[in-house]
Amino acid sequence: MTTGLYRFRARLIAALALLALLANLAPGGAFAAPSISTQAKGAALMDVASGRLLYSSNGDTPMRIASLTKIMTAIVAIEHGKLDGMVKTGKRAVGKEGSSIYLQLGEEMSLSNMLYGLMLRSGNDAATAIAEHVGGSEEGFVHLMNEKAAMLGLTHTQFRNPHGLDEEGHFSSPNDLARLAAYALKNKDFAAIVSTRVKDVPNPHEKWSYRWQNKNKMLAMYEGADGVKTGYTKKALRCLVSSATRNGQKLVAVTINDGDDWRDHQQLLDWGFGHFPLRTLAEKGQPIQGITQVAGQPFRYPLEESEAAGIQSKLELIPAIGERFELGERGKLLFYLNGSLIGSIPVYEPDSPLLTAGG
Repeated sequence: MTTGLYRFRARLIAALALLALLANLAPGGAFAAPSISTQAKGAALMDVASGRLLYSSNGDTPMRIASLTKIMTAIVAIEHGKLDGMVKTGKRAVGKEGSSIYLQLGEEMSLSNMLYGLMLRSGNDAATAIAEHVGGSEEGFVHLMNEKAAMLGLTHTQFRNPHGLDEEGHFSSPNDLARLAAYALKNKDFAAIVSTRVKDVPNPHEKWSYRWQNKNKMLAMYEGADGVKTGYTKKALRCLVSSATRNGQKLVAVTINDGDDWRDHQQLLDWGFGHFPLRTLAEKGQPIQGITQVAGQPFRYPLEESEAAGIQSKLELIPAIGERFELGERGKLLFYLNGSLIGSIPVYEPDSPLLTAGG
């Protein structure tokens, strides 16, 4: 068989096999997910692993975001600082207006503990101290924040400070905040901090320790909740980013200027888990019918039932040269939803060492 015929046959078989698999995903007929709404000025809901935006209302509109800013502050500090390094509180941090953990001038605390104060109690003094420690100055740290926003493709976001107090030119959008939170939640240190309900931290001034209770009530009121951050200023009003994990799927919800945010977030998350569960399109090692190769990785994607018929696949072969070919890689299987690429996985020979090594 010629190479061209082999490729055509392989692609056809792979597509047919995938469609047969997907036919079992929607028993009882397909349906469209019902609409949902919130009281928010802007809102978004995203599947964290895939980055798929499941719901958006005014999602790309720049808005004041209050202490949701601290999501970026925390992840930049984690990535650029040392968690066991000691942060010394300077003059600009002491007595910072708004929410506070009441740091004293010259007080030292590990960056790790300072981040708990930042995210659980929304300490504006902690934000300033962290910024000066990690960035050399508050201005230097804000530069790192905007640099990170550009790297993540947050095109409707601009930071002017590390704490979120109202300032002209300081804004983000619901969709950008969902992308930012999804990115940050993949960092184990960030995820551990924002999922903590209560944190005890050594107090250098007294015999008793600081005890910080998380302001995020979703952690106690919603099954599977594991983050992320509250926010409020007189101009931004109530803001909230929450996350939750159920059945191996993590979702992140965002609302800005929402007077009923606790209720809206529960409804958004329920709607997402109910109508866009993760569907398995391939398992690692799964044979591809008609050819000898197998799927090199699992592939799961959030889909509502009516979307199963819109899934297509395409097999792309790699040249028969190079180290990865020698190790048994033969190409990749690309997945499309209604013509748009949603992901891909490698295709290996069944005895490939890449299969056992995880690719």
